[in-house]
Amino acid sequence: MRTIDNQTNLKSKIEQYRLSYNLSPIDKKLFIFTVAFFLVLFATAQTSLDRFNQERLDLNQKGMLVLGSWALANIISSPIFAGRSSGSIRAFHQMNGYWNSVNLVIAGFGYYNAFKGEANGLSLAESILEQQSIEKILLFNAGLDLAYITGGFYLRERAKRGVKNESRLNGFGNALLLQGGFLFAFDLVFYLVQRGHASVLFEHIEGITFHSNGLGLIWRI
Repeated sequence: MRTIDNQTNLKSKIEQYRLSYNLSPIDKKLFIFTVAFFLVLFATAQTSLDRFNQERLDLNQKGMLVLGSWALANIISSPIFAGRSSGSIRAFHQMNGYWNSVNLVIAGFGYYNAFKGEANGLSLAESILEQQSIEKILLFNAGLDLAYITGGFYLRERAKRGVKNESRLNGFGNALLLQGGFLFAFDLVFYLVQRGHASVLFEHIEGITFHSNGLGLIWRI
Protein backbone atom coordinates (compact mmCIF):
# COMPACT_ATOMS: atom_id res chain seq x y z
CA MET A 1 0.00 0.00 0.00
CA ARG A 2 2.83 2.39 0.83
CA THR A 3 4.31 1.87 -2.64
CA ILE A 4 0.96 2.61 -4.30
CA ASP A 5 0.50 5.73 -2.15
CA ASN A 6 3.99 6.98 -3.02
CA GLN A 7 3.35 6.51 -6.73
CA THR A 8 0.01 8.33 -6.43
CA ASN A 9 1.63 11.22 -4.60
CA LEU A 10 4.42 11.41 -7.18
CA LYS A 11 1.96 11.49 -10.05
CA SER A 12 -0.02 14.17 -8.26
CA LYS A 13 3.05 16.36 -7.76
CA ILE A 14 4.11 15.94 -11.40
CA GLU A 15 0.63 16.96 -12.54
CA GLN A 16 0.65 20.00 -10.27
CA TYR A 17 4.09 20.98 -11.55
CA ARG A 18 2.93 20.65 -15.16
CA LEU A 19 -0.24 22.62 -14.53
CA SER A 20 1.69 25.42 -12.86
CA TYR A 21 3.34 26.16 -16.22
CA ASN A 22 0.18 25.84 -18.25
CA LEU A 23 -1.34 29.09 -19.47
CA SER A 24 -4.99 29.93 -19.42
CA PRO A 25 -6.62 30.60 -22.82
CA ILE A 26 -6.47 34.36 -22.18
CA ASP A 27 -2.81 34.17 -21.12
CA LYS A 28 -2.00 32.14 -24.23
CA LYS A 29 -3.57 34.75 -26.48
CA LEU A 30 -1.77 37.53 -24.65
CA PHE A 31 1.54 35.68 -24.95
CA ILE A 32 1.07 35.05 -28.68
CA PHE A 33 0.06 38.68 -29.26
CA THR A 34 3.12 39.94 -27.36
CA VAL A 35 5.51 37.70 -29.30
CA ALA A 36 3.89 38.68 -32.61
CA PHE A 37 4.04 42.37 -31.70
CA PHE A 38 7.75 42.27 -30.96
CA LEU A 39 8.45 40.26 -34.11
CA VAL A 40 6.66 42.88 -36.19
CA LEU A 41 8.45 45.67 -34.28
CA PHE A 42 11.83 44.05 -34.93
CA ALA A 43 11.04 43.50 -38.61
CA THR A 44 9.91 47.11 -39.00
CA ALA A 45 13.04 48.44 -37.31
CA GLN A 46 15.24 46.22 -39.52
CA THR A 47 13.37 47.44 -42.60
CA SER A 48 14.05 51.04 -41.56
CA LEU A 49 17.75 50.24 -41.16
CA ASP A 50 17.86 48.51 -44.53
CA ARG A 51 16.25 51.52 -46.17
CA PHE A 52 18.68 53.88 -44.42
CA ASN A 53 21.70 51.88 -45.59
CA GLN A 54 20.39 51.64 -49.14
CA GLU A 55 19.91 55.41 -49.25
CA ARG A 56 23.51 55.85 -48.07
CA LEU A 57 24.72 53.64 -50.91
CA ASP A 58 22.50 55.50 -53.38
CA LEU A 59 24.04 58.79 -52.26
CA ASN A 60 27.51 57.33 -52.75
CA GLN A 61 26.61 56.28 -56.29
CA LYS A 62 25.28 59.74 -57.13
CA GLY A 63 28.40 61.34 -55.69
CA MET A 64 30.66 59.13 -57.79
CA LEU A 65 28.60 59.95 -60.87
CA VAL A 66 29.18 63.66 -60.25
CA LEU A 67 32.92 63.11 -59.78
CA GLY A 68 33.09 60.83 -62.81
CA SER A 69 31.22 63.33 -64.98
CA TRP A 70 33.63 66.11 -63.99
CA ALA A 71 36.60 63.85 -64.68
CA LEU A 72 35.26 62.72 -68.06
CA ALA A 73 34.48 66.28 -69.15
CA ASN A 74 38.07 67.32 -68.32
CA ILE A 75 39.60 64.29 -70.02
CA ILE A 76 37.67 64.97 -73.23
CA SER A 77 38.13 68.75 -73.33
CA SER A 78 41.73 69.04 -72.09
CA PRO A 79 43.49 67.56 -75.15
CA ILE A 80 41.34 69.75 -77.43
CA PHE A 81 42.19 72.97 -75.61
CA ALA A 82 45.82 71.95 -75.06
CA GLY A 83 46.24 71.43 -78.80
CA ARG A 84 44.97 74.95 -79.50
CA SER A 85 47.16 76.73 -76.95
CA SER A 86 50.75 77.06 -75.80
CA GLY A 87 52.83 78.00 -72.80
CA SER A 88 51.19 78.02 -69.38
CA ILE A 89 47.69 77.58 -70.85
CA ARG A 90 48.79 74.40 -72.59
CA ALA A 91 50.35 73.11 -69.36
CA PHE A 92 47.15 74.00 -67.50
CA HIS A 93 45.01 71.84 -69.77
CA GLN A 94 47.55 69.02 -69.79
CA MET A 95 47.54 68.82 -66.00
CA ASN A 96 43.73 68.86 -65.95
CA GLY A 97 43.71 65.83 -68.24
CA TYR A 98 46.32 63.94 -66.19
CA TRP A 99 44.64 64.77 -62.90
CA ASN A 100 41.19 63.69 -63.97
CA SER A 101 42.41 60.39 -65.35
CA VAL A 102 43.04 59.50 -61.71
CA ASN A 103 39.70 61.01 -60.66
CA LEU A 104 37.89 58.83 -63.19
CA VAL A 105 39.49 55.68 -61.78
CA ILE A 106 38.55 56.72 -58.22
CA ALA A 107 34.98 57.51 -59.28
CA GLY A 108 34.62 54.17 -61.07
CA PHE A 109 35.98 52.24 -58.10
CA GLY A 110 33.75 54.14 -55.67
CA TYR A 111 30.65 53.63 -57.81
CA TYR A 112 31.35 49.90 -58.09
CA ASN A 113 31.74 49.56 -54.31
CA ALA A 114 28.50 51.46 -53.70
CA PHE A 115 26.66 49.39 -56.32
CA LYS A 116 27.90 46.11 -54.81
CA GLY A 117 27.52 47.27 -51.21
CA GLU A 118 25.27 45.30 -48.86
CA ALA A 119 22.42 47.31 -47.38
CA ASN A 120 20.25 44.57 -45.91
CA GLY A 121 20.72 42.85 -42.58
CA LEU A 122 23.14 45.31 -40.99
CA SER A 123 22.65 45.90 -37.28
CA LEU A 124 22.22 49.36 -35.79
CA ALA A 125 25.86 49.42 -34.66
CA GLU A 126 27.08 48.30 -38.10
CA SER A 127 24.89 50.92 -39.80
CA ILE A 128 26.36 53.68 -37.62
CA LEU A 129 29.92 52.50 -38.30
CA GLU A 130 29.33 52.43 -42.06
CA GLN A 131 27.85 55.92 -41.98
CA GLN A 132 30.71 57.28 -39.87
CA SER A 133 33.22 55.64 -42.21
CA ILE A 134 32.06 57.54 -45.30
CA GLU A 135 31.92 60.80 -43.34
CA LYS A 136 35.50 60.34 -42.10
CA ILE A 137 36.70 59.54 -45.61
CA LEU A 138 35.13 62.73 -46.97
CA LEU A 139 36.68 64.86 -44.22
CA PHE A 140 40.08 63.27 -44.85
CA ASN A 141 39.71 63.94 -48.57
CA ALA A 142 38.80 67.57 -47.85
CA GLY A 143 42.08 67.89 -45.95
CA LEU A 144 43.96 66.48 -48.96
CA ASP A 145 42.15 68.95 -51.21
CA LEU A 146 43.50 71.84 -49.16
CA ALA A 147 46.98 70.36 -49.60
CA TYR A 148 46.44 70.31 -53.38
CA ILE A 149 45.41 73.97 -53.31
CA THR A 150 48.48 74.82 -51.25
CA GLY A 151 50.61 72.97 -53.78
CA GLY A 152 49.06 75.03 -56.55
CA PHE A 153 49.97 78.29 -54.84
CA TYR A 154 53.49 76.96 -54.26
CA LEU A 155 53.99 76.15 -57.96
CA ARG A 156 52.75 79.59 -58.97
CA GLU A 157 55.18 81.24 -56.57
CA ARG A 158 58.03 79.12 -57.94
CA ALA A 159 57.10 80.25 -61.44
CA LYS A 160 57.45 83.91 -60.41
CA ARG A 161 61.12 83.40 -59.52
CA GLY A 162 62.20 83.00 -63.11
CA VAL A 163 63.10 79.32 -62.75
CA LYS A 164 63.33 76.88 -65.65
CA ASN A 165 59.97 75.74 -67.07
CA GLU A 166 58.30 78.81 -65.64
CA SER A 167 55.24 78.55 -67.90
CA ARG A 168 54.76 74.87 -67.09
CA LEU A 169 54.96 75.48 -63.35
CA ASN A 170 52.47 78.32 -63.63
CA GLY A 171 50.08 76.21 -65.71
CA PHE A 172 50.35 73.23 -63.40
CA GLY A 173 49.83 75.48 -60.39
CA ASN A 174 46.65 76.94 -61.86
CA ALA A 175 45.39 73.44 -62.64
CA LEU A 176 46.00 72.34 -59.05
CA LEU A 177 44.08 75.37 -57.81
CA LEU A 178 41.13 74.51 -60.06
CA GLN A 179 41.08 70.79 -59.36
CA GLY A 180 41.78 71.15 -55.65
CA GLY A 181 39.08 73.81 -55.36
CA PHE A 182 36.53 71.64 -57.13
CA LEU A 183 37.37 68.57 -55.05
CA PHE A 184 37.23 70.56 -51.82
CA ALA A 185 33.77 71.90 -52.70
CA PHE A 186 32.68 68.43 -53.81
CA ASP A 187 33.88 66.66 -50.65
CA LEU A 188 32.48 69.36 -48.37
CA VAL A 189 29.02 69.34 -50.00
CA PHE A 190 29.01 65.55 -50.12
CA TYR A 191 29.94 65.44 -46.43
CA LEU A 192 27.06 67.78 -45.54
CA VAL A 193 24.67 65.64 -47.58
CA GLN A 194 25.81 62.47 -45.82
CA ARG A 195 25.70 64.23 -42.47
CA GLY A 196 22.11 65.22 -43.14
CA HIS A 197 21.35 61.64 -44.08
CA ALA A 198 22.84 60.46 -40.77
CA SER A 199 20.41 62.66 -38.86
CA VAL A 200 17.57 60.49 -40.21
CA LEU A 201 19.02 57.52 -38.36
CA PHE A 202 19.42 59.35 -35.07
CA GLU A 203 15.87 60.67 -35.24
CA HIS A 204 14.75 57.07 -34.69
CA ILE A 205 16.87 56.72 -31.57
CA GLU A 206 15.04 58.45 -28.72
CA GLY A 207 17.39 57.53 -25.94
CA ILE A 208 20.20 55.26 -24.81
CA THR A 209 20.45 54.31 -21.15
CA PHE A 210 23.07 52.35 -19.29
CA HIS A 211 22.23 50.10 -16.37
CA SER A 212 23.68 47.12 -14.53
CA ASN A 213 22.16 44.63 -16.95
CA GLY A 214 23.51 46.29 -20.07
CA LEU A 215 22.43 48.88 -22.61
CA GLY A 216 18.88 50.10 -23.18
CA LEU A 217 17.81 51.56 -26.51
CA ILE A 218 14.50 53.13 -27.56
CA TRP A 219 13.86 52.81 -31.32
CA ARG A 220 11.10 54.95 -32.78
CA ILE A 221 9.39 53.56 -35.89
